[in-house]
Amino acid sequence: MKKSILAIIIAITIHTGAKAQETIKAKSTSDSDTRKNIILGAKLGANYSNVYDSQGEDFVADAKLGFVAGGFVTIPLGKLFAIQPEVLYSQKGFKGSGTLFGSPYNYTRTTDYLDIPLFVAIRPSEYISILAGPQFSFLMSEKNEFTSATVNATQEQAFNNDNIRKNTFCLIGGIDVNIDKLVIGARAGWDLKTNNGDGTSDTPRYKNMWYQLTLGYKF
Repeated sequence: MKKSILAIIIAITIHTGAKAQETIKAKSTSDSDTRKNIILGAKLGANYSNVYDSQGEDFVADAKLGFVAGGFVTIPLGKLFAIQPEVLYSQKGFKGSGTLFGSPYNYTRTTDYLDIPLFVAIRPSEYISILAGPQFSFLMSEKNEFTSATVNATQEQAFNNDNIRKNTFCLIGGIDVNIDKLVIGARAGWDLKTNNGDGTSDTPRYKNMWYQLTLGYKF
């Protein structure tokens, strides 16, 4: 009888200890999950951009690399969802080559934008965020370079951005991989239309499209 009681006590103790360990582990995991925290961060990386002809005519351009850097804030809406606005300095553009009057030439356009994406983030785990949303892009400057055997020309133009209603409306989506305080981000974006600043909009014939890869740090 005493042996039976001792066996029951041992079994209850082992079971209780196991449950306690599971509770501690679950609590520790929950405490380390930062999805309910407001997060500020900075990021930098590169764009791989090109343009396409929205009227569908035969137009060929080559992609070019550009620099991107800025900051982001993640505002949680529970664990699964969040709002993530970002502010980025973003270089885009394209390059091309051809022949003019029998002479080869190279052409490069570099555009500098202030990009403001407004993401809705789905976060199935603390390590992965799936993001999508609109982006408003403000053109700050444009540089055109043309070189050939006889001509070497560069044209630069800066743009005034005091009218926030004058912008390019874009669609952008991607994924973030969170590794402790580091964030590896991948994005793809497309221009949709140009807001003229006076309440009207139009569809630009040549639109930017780009892929973006960044490395971020959460403070």
